[in-house]
Amino acid sequence: MNYNTNIRERVDERTEARVNTLVRSVYFWMCTALLMTGATATLVAGNSVLLETILTNRILFFGIIIAQFGLVWAIVGKVNSFSLPVLSGLFMLYSVLTGVTLSILFVRYTSASIASTFFITAGTFAVMSVYGYFTKTDLTKMGNMLGMALIGIVIASVVNIFMQSSAMYWIISYVGVAVFTGLIAYDTQKIKALAYEEDNEHTQKLALCGALSLYLDFINLFIMLLRILGDRK
Repeated sequence: MNYNTNIRERVDERTEARVNTLVRSVYFWMCTALLMTGATATLVAGNSVLLETILTNRILFFGIIIAQFGLVWAIVGKVNSFSLPVLSGLFMLYSVLTGVTLSILFVRYTSASIASTFFITAGTFAVMSVYGYFTKTDLTKMGNMLGMALIGIVIASVVNIFMQSSAMYWIISYVGVAVFTGLIAYDTQKIKALAYEEDNEHTQKLALCGALSLYLDFINLFIMLLRILGDRK
């Protein structure tokens, strides 16, 4: 009896150690990507020639946007085809391109409001991620509803490009804050569940996809909050 109990305890300890290692890896990749995005955005915003080129060359700007969508598709859709180093490289490239597109925020908003909104976003992310990690409530249903709401936000955003409705702009912003705040908790719980699976390269790849999900949640929450809280120049 004691022998079997000791075996279960050792297995549980190894499982918890594996989970902790994998979760740390997820947050490492996410934080690394955020640092690269922030550094890139700051460098581009500080270079007037680069910034003007991005703002005035529509082909270049939309080319970068299309490349970002392509990279997300490659990372998520081809996770089984690429090796872990290749997926990691694609993730870092995506974070750099995101920094390039986010550099235009420095033209629209004051540096002080960007910094304060970043810290608010980081605090919100930390609270919701901790909740998603430790809660015993199954967030699957909530995640499904938030996923549908996200599709609605994307469609409404595209429509509003042509409508230019101020009311829709603010509705999208506030709903977006709620959606991405909830997605942080949901994605965190999903990553934790993934971490309990067998520790192999495939799981590590999926963990990197999880890091991408949290990264996107953070970036989009930051943008939505900046719309609401940011001071325009």
